[in-house]
Amino acid sequence: MNDQVRLGVVGVGVQGRLYAELVSTGRAPSLRLSALCSANPKSRSHQDHAATAAGLGVPLFTDYIEMLDSGEVDAVVITVPHFEHPRFAAEAIERGVHVLLEKPAGIYGKQVTRMLDVAAEHPQTTLAMMFNQRANPLFVDLKSMIDSGEFGALRRTSWLLTHWWRPDAYYASSSWRASWGGEGGGVLVNQAPHQLDLWQWLCGAPLRCFARLRFGFRRDIPAEDEVSASLEFPGEASGVFVTCTNDLVGTDRLELSFDKARVLVEDSLRMTIHRFVDDEREIARSISAEDAALVPSGAFDRSVFFSSETREYTSAWGEQHSLLLDNFGKHILDGTPLIAPAEEGLTSVRLANAMHLSAWTGQDIDLTTFDDDLYLAELNKLIEAEGRFPTRA
Repeated sequence: MNDQVRLGVVGVGVQGRLYAELVSTGRAPSLRLSALCSANPKSRSHQDHAATAAGLGVPLFTDYIEMLDSGEVDAVVITVPHFEHPRFAAEAIERGVHVLLEKPAGIYGKQVTRMLDVAAEHPQTTLAMMFNQRANPLFVDLKSMIDSGEFGALRRTSWLLTHWWRPDAYYASSSWRASWGGEGGGVLVNQAPHQLDLWQWLCGAPLRCFARLRFGFRRDIPAEDEVSASLEFPGEASGVFVTCTNDLVGTDRLELSFDKARVLVEDSLRMTIHRFVDDEREIARSISAEDAALVPSGAFDRSVFFSSETREYTSAWGEQHSLLLDNFGKHILDGTPLIAPAEEGLTSVRLANAMHLSAWTGQDIDLTTFDDDLYLAELNKLIEAEGRFPTRA
């Protein structure tokens, strides 16, 4: 390696083609596209993959291990089916090939932990996550403000995320979609992982979870298409997460209430910040009895205690992915800190697992002592009941 890392793209679907295009057109300057891998030479799309590779001037491998051992790649970005993410990552890491892994890190905590153990045995090899929303300028700004302490302690947060509408034909397009054995779940493992990651990135790793899920509620699928979860975050902060794939209109609304501010994020592109003149508790203590009597009727003017600011953001398709790709390459070349280390991928996987497990058992789940073996046993019961895929270990 000189001033660029040679990158292989594993899986030439929608995401794989995007990454290949971004790197080949110079939008991640620290990387150079050097290979593609399409594992099934008999697939209907394989000729298209071959044409893509030829057009980009790179070899097309049909065997992943052969590509890793070819000497053509220093690093790979992995976009294979979710269940295979940890295994493919471990194969590369054991060969000293750096890995950028598409979300999620895996389907269940046990397989992600095994992958992280392999990575720990090879500390010179980079393992990172493609959590591209962490490069959304809105969330970059919000994370910076939270970490600065200017908002004070988090009290409460909610994310209403119902804009993932998917029609029946989407689920019918592949037998693995929203199945327990083929995909590992529904909206929590396919559409929502980015927001689960962002939520814990902004608020801290959740401590407890209680969830109600609907399985095949408004879609003919075995897995969840509707989720309502209540969480406990560090510092006694509470949280509510609602998501689904059956809301035709849909909403993306994140609220965060702090001691000294209230933040509203809409559509992940607009942020309204209310900054308080003091800690809300001190403001409440300062109100006289006469003024307090005016509060219920709305006659008391609370606006004197806060200022408001609204910020609008734009984020072109592919821009966030380019930043994550380039950050990955720069980390390999000069140690630039990773935006999304792979260790943090385990938190969002376990959060989705906890929501599943709470719904299956009807119990409150402690995430600080999460039982990966219990989760896998319950998941395998559902896979066996489907009868279409092998159970997992």
